[in-house]
Amino acid sequence: MFLDFEFLLVLLTLVTAITVAWAAFRRRRLRKAGKPLPEKDNWWVDLCRSLFPVILIVLVIRSFVVEPFRIPSGSMIPTLLAGDFILVNKFSYDVRLPVLNRSVIPTGQPERGDLAVFKYPVNPAQDFIKRVVGLPGDHVVYSDGDLYINGDRIEQREEGAYNEPQAPRATVFSETIGDREYRTLRHPRGTWCTDYASAPDGYEVPEGHYFTIGDNRDRSSDSRCWGPVSEDLLVGRAFLIWMSWDTYENRINWSRIGDRID
Repeated sequence: MFLDFEFLLVLLTLVTAITVAWAAFRRRRLRKAGKPLPEKDNWWVDLCRSLFPVILIVLVIRSFVVEPFRIPSGSMIPTLLAGDFILVNKFSYDVRLPVLNRSVIPTGQPERGDLAVFKYPVNPAQDFIKRVVGLPGDHVVYSDGDLYINGDRIEQREEGAYNEPQAPRATVFSETIGDREYRTLRHPRGTWCTDYASAPDGYEVPEGHYFTIGDNRDRSSDSRCWGPVSEDLLVGRAFLIWMSWDTYENRINWSRIGDRID
């Protein structure tokens, strides 16, 4: 999507606010001059007066509190499915100004295991969601399906086959980073890309950056393909599925609605 919805919200807020302020100033000036006031404002002034508080509330909530996103692909299976609609906590990783994305209030930084939404480093007009596995200064290696952080192999436990149409013939693993446990998928034909962390020497995460990987390990475009994510691109941490649409059966997936995201 090339039109930035956040920019559009800010623009509409400014336009409606300026229009309402101009109309109030005009009435005040006419009153001071002793001139008759118009019985009714122009229709576009009334429209802006009605829309301004609504747009302002939406902008504040979406920019500083919570923002909805839709999952378009299967890169986060089995945690998230294509067709899931999620909510993202916007103040998990600092309070940021809309459009400028500049941090104004420090509130926290990503932790290993977080499901973080961020601007795609290759094309910031797109939003991505991946799991944070590497923090600034970490040494990350991904080799033969195993993830190593600072020389320590991340614990995995095979759970069995994933018998769903989104990822046939895949195997489910339980993985633990610190006190965070979640599930991942592995495919028999291997991963799509391992440019950054597959070398024997692995990858050193620079300061101010984070290494991210999709839970669908062999079907995800992530930091293994295009490198780490700058903290300036962070949007927030996903925490809830508020709606889910089964893209295979074209129906609402009621069982996933309300699920918390780990």
